[in-house]
Amino acid sequence: MTPTPDTHIVSSYDEELRKLDGRIQQMGGLAIAQTRDAIEVILGRHPDVAARIFVREDEMNGLEHQVNEQVVRLLALRQPVADDLRTVITGLKVSGMLERVGDYAANAAKRGLTLQDAAPIPVRGPVSRMGDLVIAMLDDALKAFQTRDADLACQVRDRDAEVDELHSSLFRELLTYMLEDPRSISACSQLMFVSKNLERVGDQATNVAEAAYYRSTGRILAGERPKSDTTTQTTEASPGLPH
Repeated sequence: MTPTPDTHIVSSYDEELRKLDGRIQQMGGLAIAQTRDAIEVILGRHPDVAARIFVREDEMNGLEHQVNEQVVRLLALRQPVADDLRTVITGLKVSGMLERVGDYAANAAKRGLTLQDAAPIPVRGPVSRMGDLVIAMLDDALKAFQTRDADLACQVRDRDAEVDELHSSLFRELLTYMLEDPRSISACSQLMFVSKNLERVGDQATNVAEAAYYRSTGRILAGERPKSDTTTQTTEASPGLPH
């Protein structure tokens, strides 16, 4: 069988690269499930769902460790270059991004657990919209990474501003509730942390999209990332990719 431009003479090398991609997609599926379950804990007040999130944290950490080990082996034994090197380096970066998504989802779920006995705050709509948006961004960013779709990666990056706007709007709304009813301060404070964790999930989805663009094109996505978060001056930038 004659190798195609997308295969290598050593078939085990192709298998190692496919295994790396497979682990990234497995982590991505877990990250999406973590975020979806965190929203259910926050809105539905289901403490039993939170237990699933905390169990998956260990699985996510284990997969990231496997990716790290595999990348070290690939770099040491295969000495990848060009497209293969981008695949390996971005795989390492994206695994860290997805692990952080799991952390943010777990943090949001922990905040949600503190709301079990609190009076409901009427922000179900904005929280649900933020959750739907960051989950869709994660899903599309992972598709862009897997299929090397640079255009889709750019679309994901552009949607980050909408997450920021929702976060800023929810922050202001929660401040209003706190001013009007001091009894709501504790619950509203927890919801502010929830909102910030979801906004950071959006940041990580954008980071994955930028890594997907680099993997596809070999270029760093140009221009300032669109940001609309007015609640803080601190944003979470993408970990550096090689030029």
